[in-house]
Amino acid sequence: MSDLVVDIERVEKDYGTAASPLTVLKGIDLRIPRADFVGIVGASGSGKTTLMNILGCLDRPTRGAYRLEGRDVSALDDAGLSRVRNQRIGFVFQSFNLIAQLTVVENVEVPLFYARMKRSERRKRCLALLDAVGLSHRLGHYPTQLSGGECQRVAVARALSAEPSLLLADEPTGNLDSHNGAEVMRLLRELHAQGRTIVIVTHNPEIANTLPHVVEMRDGLIIADRATAHATEVLT
Repeated sequence: MSDLVVDIERVEKDYGTAASPLTVLKGIDLRIPRADFVGIVGASGSGKTTLMNILGCLDRPTRGAYRLEGRDVSALDDAGLSRVRNQRIGFVFQSFNLIAQLTVVENVEVPLFYARMKRSERRKRCLALLDAVGLSHRLGHYPTQLSGGECQRVAVARALSAEPSLLLADEPTGNLDSHNGAEVMRLLRELHAQGRTIVIVTHNPEIANTLPHVVEMRDGLIIADRATAHATEVLT
């Protein structure tokens, strides 16, 4: 298995028409080793969301290559991309994206239900995940009965349920107050310390500066790819 979870080479992404294309990503190179924790930062319109969509196999590049754990996924068809998303990538969204009609444990089980895992096996795994994120006392509650921080912890547990190679978090603290945001970041740091490979998009420079690897984007380009000065101090 490749030591690189993400290996993106000269990736470009166009929108619009062939006659009048809008190039949103302009020759991106990015390498993310296993067990890295990366923050992607940049102003609105810099290309962060487009890059995250490609990393998450929600979209494919117009040109260039994307290798996920050594496998080129850039030219997969929709069915192939769907399999990769379900089996190898976990998503945490700013708005949680929990299903209101399902309980906490049922929300976490959803990816495993679609993976056709036996009910007893998926329940056992999801109970362990919810215990790990501190929500074993909320199993039968519904999302509307939870705080924002609790909802995001449920979303993290759900993202981990299929044991993905890559965890992607899009503004995971964006809808949270400072206390709950700090708790979610503490959880993500604990997961990183356990060897998880995590990429987050954030507008918060205070969060970015606590991460060991920061990628800064502007106008569809990566303008900086660096280790942060304070990451070791904060994460130890």
